[in-house]
Amino acid sequence: MGLRQLGAGLRRSWRSAHALLLLPVALIVMITVVDLRAPTNVHLGPALVIAPALTPSFGGPRTTAFVGALAVAAQTLIAVQHGGIGTTNHVVQLITLAVLCVIVFLYSVVRDRRQAQLAQVRNVAEAAQHVLMWPLPEEIGSLRIASLYLAAEDEAQIGGDLYAVTPGDGAVRVLIGDVRGKGLPAIGEAALLLGAFRESAHRHPDLAELAASLDQSITRYAAELDAPEDAGERFATALLVEIPERDPVTLMTSCGHPPPLLLSPGHAVTVPSLHPSPPLGVHGGADHTLDVFAFEPGDTLLLYTDGVVEARDAEGRFYPLAERVARWTDASPEALMHHLRRDLLAHAGGRLGDDAALIALHRTPVDRHRHHGLGAAAESLRHGTGHRDKVS
Repeated sequence: MGLRQLGAGLRRSWRSAHALLLLPVALIVMITVVDLRAPTNVHLGPALVIAPALTPSFGGPRTTAFVGALAVAAQTLIAVQHGGIGTTNHVVQLITLAVLCVIVFLYSVVRDRRQAQLAQVRNVAEAAQHVLMWPLPEEIGSLRIASLYLAAEDEAQIGGDLYAVTPGDGAVRVLIGDVRGKGLPAIGEAALLLGAFRESAHRHPDLAELAASLDQSITRYAAELDAPEDAGERFATALLVEIPERDPVTLMTSCGHPPPLLLSPGHAVTVPSLHPSPPLGVHGGADHTLDVFAFEPGDTLLLYTDGVVEARDAEGRFYPLAERVARWTDASPEALMHHLRRDLLAHAGGRLGDDAALIALHRTPVDRHRHHGLGAAAESLRHGTGHRDKVS
């Protein structure tokens, strides 16, 4: 957001607050005028408390204090005009109104402090979540990338689902995974898996070896933290993908994770054949099979977590991902994520029961002059920069 847009937003907010201030002021004026013209046995003054009671809904403590003082002044004017300020009835009304205005003012002060604390906590949480889930670059070599994250927990931007991309020598490696649990409580295990992947992705030339290394990390982490009776409770599904820059193929190793979808021009959607091994952390030392399939220029590889396909509508039906994406096989990765976000939330009634993550990888024709893009992307990820089309 630019400075001009920010300034315009602040001006609109200022105008809106001042427009709303007219409501309690007009209410005070109306009640005062009617009370002054009404017979002496009709007392509308107590209704003046409505004005300061409404003010905290749009204004801060100062605005609330101003409206409260205005209401007390109006009650004083009514008392002077109707029998004098010293009458018992008017004294009781003034004291009662003043006490209620003070209570409303104190409520406004406490509310503003709590909102400030909540905003600070939210900012810290957002910063921590951005550090954990690095933004994905829009482009790496011949790949165009877009991602989507929908957290199930309110106020959270990430949860138990995760993804990461690591450019290497002549290839790009991608991880998408789902740790046990959802929402904020699962972030610790997601952080462990992401850290292990970023550390090990450049050390193991083979995806099967990389999967075994991640399996060992999850198993070791669980052994250090879990009680013996909780053994096997910490695990994660994961899909490791390696996309060579020059060869129109994709190498994959699945650890209990759903298979990706391959989108080809002309509304063609295929599911590559996988030979999955158990999830990470379930059986340490399990064999991991390497699967290879064609990934031609013009195709889009869609990776996703089970929170997408397990989203239910009002009648309990799962989201038909393969059927829906067949409509958008010719869309760009960014447009595909936009369509899926809107369609998935509409299917689930606006709220998901589990975290959901998707990555779209679109292969463009290789341009020799763009081959340096892998190095630039690696530098971008190393410093935690880049762009991610991410939604909470």
